[in-house]
Amino acid sequence: MEAINDWKFLLLISLTLGLAPFFPEPHLFGKIRWVWGGAVGMKTMDWVDLVWHGWPWVLLLRVGVLKIFKKKKNEKESIIQRTD
Repeated sequence: MEAINDWKFLLLISLTLGLAPFFPEPHLFGKIRWVWGGAVGMKTMDWVDLVWHGWPWVLLLRVGVLKIFKKKKNEKESIIQRTD
């Protein structure tokens, strides 16, 4: 379970699995553009492919948001301690 909270590991997975294949364009970008354009003609396998290439980015975003909230919480607690 530690791997899903390790930002370095998630960054590595996002840059490899999340963007593979790299040429002619990262696969995830093509899928996102397809969905943005209305997802006309997308089949079940295309949606599964979008989830497969997108989940590392979602986990990386999750860890980033948690770190930001934890930092803000720690700052708030230190301000409260200084005023006491």
